[in-house]
Amino acid sequence: MSYNISFMERARRGKELLQRQQPVTLEEAREQARRVKEMSQSKHKKH
Repeated sequence: MSYNISFMERARRGKELLQRQQPVTLEEAREQARRVKEMSQSKHKKH
């Protein structure tokens, strides 16, 4: 796999991948954000 691609090529590939994804509803996005927030909270905070 070639990692030497231009920014334009990288942007084009990213757009293609996003177009293939299923649309997400606002409620699904909120639920995902809630889960991420819960998972990211640690019990022992570093000071």
